[in-house]
Amino acid sequence: MKLQVLMFYQDDPKKCTAAKMVKFGLAQNIKKIGTKGLVLDPFSEKILLPKDKSLINAIIGIDCSWNLVEQAFSNNFQGIKRKLPPLLAGNPVNYAKLNKLTTAEALAASLIILGFKEQGLELLDKFKWGHTFYELNQNLFDEYSKLENEEQIESISKDYGLV
Repeated sequence: MKLQVLMFYQDDPKKCTAAKMVKFGLAQNIKKIGTKGLVLDPFSEKILLPKDKSLINAIIGIDCSWNLVEQAFSNNFQGIKRKLPPLLAGNPVNYAKLNKLTTAEALAASLIILGFKEQGLELLDKFKWGHTFYELNQNLFDEYSKLENEEQIESISKDYGLV
């Protein structure tokens, strides 16, 4: 699956996971979003489901600071908008915080949920803490990759104490 990032350059460049993905050729830096791109949007009404794979040709991460996330997402991006189901961050800055993911974590999670597990793990391998993100969420990934509808997420979240 093609990975793309729209970068706002708001964080420390040395810690920017999107820049590292572009550097290693794992994602493409873009300026404009196409209509068949899946935009990871934490404010979306809809949650990413495995069946969304048939609607898209790329997954797009919006790389911005969590401190400026509302401002960044006030832009009306084109594309198919989805938010991720509840996940725990594995990165050192937001370790174990619910849904405070880096761009790399968000893209890897999307890949795994959509059935591109090997590509998701390959992306996480580029980061020292990548295995931690996967290990923290491995059981959730197993559950989320079998989702048929959004209603199932509530019971999974309760089972794992995420609500």
